[in-house]
Amino acid sequence: MEELIASAQSDKGLLRDVNEDTVWAEVHYTDKKRPIGLFVICDGMGGHMGGKYASYWATEAIKRVFADIFFLDDPRITFILKQRKRTDTEKNIHELSFSDLENLVLFAINKANNVVYEFAQHKPNEAGDAGTTISMLVVYDNQAIIANVGDSRTYILRDHKLQQISQDHSLVARLVATGQILPDEVYTHPYRNVIFRYIGQKDLEKVDIFHRKLQSGDYFLLCSDGLWEMIPSDEQIVQIIEKAKNPEQACKKLIETANIAGGEDNIGVVVGLIK
Repeated sequence: MEELIASAQSDKGLLRDVNEDTVWAEVHYTDKKRPIGLFVICDGMGGHMGGKYASYWATEAIKRVFADIFFLDDPRITFILKQRKRTDTEKNIHELSFSDLENLVLFAINKANNVVYEFAQHKPNEAGDAGTTISMLVVYDNQAIIANVGDSRTYILRDHKLQQISQDHSLVARLVATGQILPDEVYTHPYRNVIFRYIGQKDLEKVDIFHRKLQSGDYFLLCSDGLWEMIPSDEQIVQIIEKAKNPEQACKKLIETANIAGGEDNIGVVVGLIK
């Protein structure tokens, strides 16, 4: 793998007054020119402004956990790093093993969960019933770690075929798995927005972790249900991404298409390309 490029964009859609989706994409390179990347999609939920706060703070928690490794371009993080010396126990990306990264991903997700839960407990008037889904991808060289809680999704597009890597933690996904409804009924079921696992729970019982080996020509897509519910056709998503000049244009076209289809929810999208 020689290059990793990505874009992250979100839109409030046509029917919502507030955008509760938060997206993040950051790419850096090691001193050996190996690409490293952190990609996040959070779809907030809750009363008042709870969803917007939850998705924002969950993403910020993830970024802070990875700050010492990825040196993210956040002025606040950069300032903090400059104020202290790195201890011997801290590691940067050059010193981390793949298992270290997986442990860090799990730690980051649990940190995000605690941050959102504590925020909701201490600021109920602002947060309401704050919670958020999360789908997260960490790329190091040609390896990918995907973490998922909720029904935001991570896909890999390879050889013109789109494969969903993450698994939805939703009522309709469970109904499909047990044969009670057909896969196509997910998009119209009256309880399609009911999820049973999310960031902000008092006790987060499990985080799904997936490993994939990436290769040149692969795309990856992270998105909220505001995208995949509005564009249920995998073939249409593939065409949009592959026809785009770059990930930025792909994100814009995906959002535009979701809005044309109705824009019933906020739309969060991250698209990346391995070159």
